[in-house]
Amino acid sequence: MKPKILITTFAGLLLCSLQNSHACSRITYVGPDKMVAMGRTMDWFEDIKTDLWLFPAGIKRCGNDHDPKSLTWTSKYGNLIASGYNIGTTDGINSEGLCANVLYLSTANYGAQKPDRKNLSILIWAQYFLDNYATVDEAVKDFSKDFVNIIANRLPNGSQATVHLAIADRSGDNAIFEYVDGKLIVHHNKKYDVMTNEPTYEKQLALNDYWQELKGTFLPGTDNPSDRFVRASYFLNNAKKTSNPEEAIAVVFSIMRNVSTPMMAETDPAHPNIAATVWRSAADLKNNLYFFENSERPNVFWVDLNKCNLKKGASIKKLPLQQGQVYAGEVSDKFIPTTSFFSQDK
Repeated sequence: MKPKILITTFAGLLLCSLQNSHACSRITYVGPDKMVAMGRTMDWFEDIKTDLWLFPAGIKRCGNDHDPKSLTWTSKYGNLIASGYNIGTTDGINSEGLCANVLYLSTANYGAQKPDRKNLSILIWAQYFLDNYATVDEAVKDFSKDFVNIIANRLPNGSQATVHLAIADRSGDNAIFEYVDGKLIVHHNKKYDVMTNEPTYEKQLALNDYWQELKGTFLPGTDNPSDRFVRASYFLNNAKKTSNPEEAIAVVFSIMRNVSTPMMAETDPAHPNIAATVWRSAADLKNNLYFFENSERPNVFWVDLNKCNLKKGASIKKLPLQQGQVYAGEVSDKFIPTTSFFSQDK
């Protein structure tokens, strides 16, 4: 069965959370002179042991470790990613300016496995997009063919990895992929520029319509997913529009900090949809810059992909973050050659 592709003409927004996983917020900012930037928060009740990785083109991938029915491919594009537990890709940008962000969705249902399909782990779902697609339109046309079984692996803490995926490109286009009742649903529109937590996308659109009518006279201020969704939407729609890359990233970070969840004295693993923000990222899709801010570190630092060798045959490299390292400024020269964290990579 082919997926349902949803295209609408009103502001699209998506919320995502999981009873046993992280909750996040994400926006796509569009300014003059083809300025496009992405921002996101990573909210979780524990350290997800994130490092940054540089993957060159030409890597042979296996979509589900130790699985004879695994989907296999060779990456077309090099990319920079932020890992989760160093077993999967949560966030990233490729050499063509395509950005991918994984957020959890507690109601995600990938359906029964079909015997005639190859298998793709949810942990490497975003990596597949970064490896294979240059634009949102290309990704939507291809992945909407619904040709794989998505395998919802468990995380090291035992949580079921159930997620949905958002992508954006240099044109400011957006698409969101989610599995509802076993069916792939694709939301594709430039106006789908905000994403936080559950419920599913269509229900969030109705909620946002109500708040849009208030025109900012009152904004909900809690750390619940719906409230963060409304604030992100309002501030993005009213944000300063600039073609200056530094100002655009500053605007993005200002919005992401507004929808971040403070570091609380106690966290509840049963309700991570209101877990603390552990890190924030932003990406300048026009100029291929990726910015990162750990909530427990004093600095924002960034990587200029134009200074990184992402060509076929180049080394896989890692920027270690797990031992309290502090970076500042542009850090492409701080990456160290290493092997891939994906155990299934050949």
